[in-house]
Amino acid sequence: MTTPTFVYDGDCAFCTTCAEFVQKRIPTLATVVPWQFADLGALGLTQEQCEEAVQWVGADGVTASGPEAIGLMLRDAGRWWELAGTTLGWSPVRAVAWPAYRWVAEHRHMMPGGTAACALPQAQREALGHTTRSV
Repeated sequence: MTTPTFVYDGDCAFCTTCAEFVQKRIPTLATVVPWQFADLGALGLTQEQCEEAVQWVGADGVTASGPEAIGLMLRDAGRWWELAGTTLGWSPVRAVAWPAYRWVAEHRHMMPGGTAACALPQAQREALGHTTRSV
C-alpha cells in the first residue's frame, strides 16, 4: 500500500458529514473511503471492525480504530493538525477519548447531519431498505 486509508461508515449521514469535513478541511494524504466501497480484504479489515468504529490503515501497515485512528489521520495531516493527533495518542487522553467516541457513536443519529438510519446496525438498515448509496 502506498497511501494510508481512513475508513468510515458511508451509510451513516453523520459519519459521511464528518468524512466530508476531513476531505475539505484536513490536509491528510489518506484516502478517505466508506467501508462499503473499500476492498476490506486488501486493507486487512473486516466488516465487523468497520461497523464498530472508523479505521486507519497506514502506508506502513499500522492499523488503528476509533479515536486512535482519528489521531493517526490528524498526525498524517501535517504540522497544524499533528498536535491534536499526538494528544489523542496519550494514554490519559485515550482513556477519555474511547468513552467519548462510544457515546457519539451510540448517539450519532442525533448529531448534526445524522438521521434515524444512523442508529441502526448495518443488517437492520439493509432489511429496511437503507442500503449503501451508489457512487
